[in-house]
Amino acid sequence: MGHIMSIPFLFVFPGGWELVVIVLVILLLFGAKRLPELARGLGKGIREFKGAVKDVEDELDDAAKSVGDTSDLDKPDGE
Repeated sequence: MGHIMSIPFLFVFPGGWELVVIVLVILLLFGAKRLPELARGLGKGIREFKGAVKDVEDELDDAAKSVGDTSDLDKPDGE
Protein backbone atom coordinates (compact mmCIF):
# COMPACT_ATOMS: atom_id res chain seq x y z
CA MET A 1 0.00 0.00 0.00
CA GLY A 2 2.97 2.31 0.49
CA HIS A 3 3.64 2.41 -3.26
CA ILE A 4 0.22 3.99 -3.88
CA MET A 5 1.08 6.95 -1.68
CA SER A 6 4.27 7.60 -3.67
CA ILE A 7 2.34 8.44 -6.87
CA PRO A 8 2.82 12.14 -7.57
CA PHE A 9 -0.31 14.26 -7.61
CA LEU A 10 0.52 15.37 -11.15
CA PHE A 11 -0.75 12.03 -12.41
CA VAL A 12 -3.99 12.25 -10.44
CA PHE A 13 -5.29 15.61 -11.68
CA PRO A 14 -5.89 16.34 -15.37
CA GLY A 15 -3.42 18.64 -17.06
CA GLY A 16 -3.87 21.23 -19.78
CA TRP A 17 -4.59 18.98 -22.75
CA GLU A 18 -6.78 16.67 -20.72
CA LEU A 19 -8.92 19.64 -19.65
CA VAL A 20 -9.22 20.78 -23.28
CA VAL A 21 -10.43 17.32 -24.30
CA ILE A 22 -12.92 17.23 -21.40
CA VAL A 23 -14.31 20.66 -22.37
CA LEU A 24 -14.63 19.59 -26.01
CA VAL A 25 -16.48 16.41 -25.05
CA ILE A 26 -18.87 18.41 -22.85
CA LEU A 27 -19.39 20.87 -25.69
CA LEU A 28 -20.19 18.03 -28.10
CA LEU A 29 -22.54 16.31 -25.66
CA PHE A 30 -24.59 19.32 -24.59
CA GLY A 31 -24.13 21.83 -27.40
CA ALA A 32 -23.16 25.48 -27.26
CA LYS A 33 -26.70 26.70 -26.55
CA ARG A 34 -27.10 24.66 -23.37
CA LEU A 35 -23.71 25.38 -21.81
CA PRO A 36 -24.62 28.81 -20.34
CA GLU A 37 -27.82 27.30 -18.99
CA LEU A 38 -25.87 24.46 -17.35
CA ALA A 39 -23.29 26.88 -15.92
CA ARG A 40 -26.05 29.07 -14.48
CA GLY A 41 -27.67 26.06 -12.82
CA LEU A 42 -24.33 24.93 -11.43
CA GLY A 43 -23.70 28.41 -10.01
CA LYS A 44 -27.11 28.49 -8.34
CA GLY A 45 -26.49 25.05 -6.84
CA ILE A 46 -23.13 26.10 -5.45
CA ARG A 47 -24.64 29.28 -3.98
CA GLU A 48 -27.43 27.29 -2.31
CA PHE A 49 -24.93 24.79 -0.92
CA LYS A 50 -22.75 27.56 0.54
CA GLY A 51 -25.82 29.18 2.08
CA ALA A 52 -26.90 25.90 3.65
CA VAL A 53 -23.41 25.32 5.05
CA LYS A 54 -23.39 28.82 6.54
CA ASP A 55 -26.83 28.27 8.10
CA VAL A 56 -25.67 25.01 9.71
CA GLU A 57 -22.51 26.69 11.02
CA ASP A 58 -24.59 29.53 12.49
CA GLU A 59 -26.94 27.05 14.17
CA LEU A 60 -23.99 25.14 15.65
CA ASP A 61 -22.45 28.38 16.93
CA ASP A 62 -25.76 29.43 18.50
CA ALA A 63 -26.16 26.02 20.12
CA ALA A 64 -22.62 26.12 21.48
CA LYS A 65 -23.20 29.60 22.92
CA SER A 66 -26.46 28.56 24.56
CA VAL A 67 -24.83 25.46 26.08
CA GLY A 68 -21.99 27.64 27.38
CA ASP A 69 -24.48 30.11 28.88
CA THR A 70 -26.51 27.41 30.66
CA SER A 71 -23.43 25.71 32.09
CA ASP A 72 -22.62 28.94 33.94
CA LEU A 73 -26.06 28.82 35.60
CA ASP A 74 -25.44 25.30 36.94
CA LYS A 75 -22.44 26.40 39.03
CA PRO A 76 -22.96 27.44 42.64
CA ASP A 77 -22.23 31.09 43.50
CA GLY A 78 -19.08 30.21 45.44
CA GLU A 79 -17.24 28.78 42.45
